[in-house]
Amino acid sequence: MTRLALSRRRFLTGAALASTATLAGCFDPLGDRDSTVRNVLETANSLTYRAQRLLLGSDDLAREYSESEIRQPQRPNGSTNPRDADYLALANQNFAPYRLKISGLVETPVEFSLDEIRAMPSRTQITRHDCVEGWSCIAKWTGAPLASLLQQAKVKPAARFVLFECFDTVENGFSGPIKYYESIDLRDALHPQTILAYGLNGDVLPVANGSPLRVRVERQLGYKMAKYIRSLVVTDDLHGHGDGGGGYWEDRGYEWFAGI
Repeated sequence: MTRLALSRRRFLTGAALASTATLAGCFDPLGDRDSTVRNVLETANSLTYRAQRLLLGSDDLAREYSESEIRQPQRPNGSTNPRDADYLALANQNFAPYRLKISGLVETPVEFSLDEIRAMPSRTQITRHDCVEGWSCIAKWTGAPLASLLQQAKVKPAARFVLFECFDTVENGFSGPIKYYESIDLRDALHPQTILAYGLNGDVLPVANGSPLRVRVERQLGYKMAKYIRSLVVTDDLHGHGDGGGGYWEDRGYEWFAGI
């Protein structure tokens, strides 16, 4: 019976990958976003989100590991060396002028320096990063709980999502440079393991892993964990950002929720 047991985490990971494969074949980013076929597929994706939410729960914690289980450096994912002028200017000054802005559906738009974020109550967690490419890696992350920053901004009742705008340009599209972006729902944003990480394995977060800040959403696949975060936008609708899918990869057919 033990060999046949299937953990919820492995089941959800498989479901996420399966739904991603389906959507990647169906969602043409150049197609008509208002077409009947697209509307049907988006409804199906919404059902997947609701099903995963029911299975995942709102307060469950991702597994945390011991120091002895960290056996290799955290493998970088996605962009590893942004060449954007505004990012390089900050990096050359050790991110001293950096300011994280939080705007949108908040009572008090705010901005924080990196030193201010580092001075906030922090959380350290040793968790497993699962990439959609099929690899995983255990690492220790330190950062400020996203919930504490959102509390200072006083999120409005209508808010549903937190969107991460990033420094890195990942490609030049037909309409110009495309910046990486990502989003999560407010329930995951307020989850105790969702942090804005500035430390990795006891050291300052390296550029290759997302310095100065990357989000850790430990119950989702790696592409949800945006790096090189420039600003946060609290919103009730994702359609006004990018191509409306909720993230760079989601605009290209990946699943939005990606829970594991």
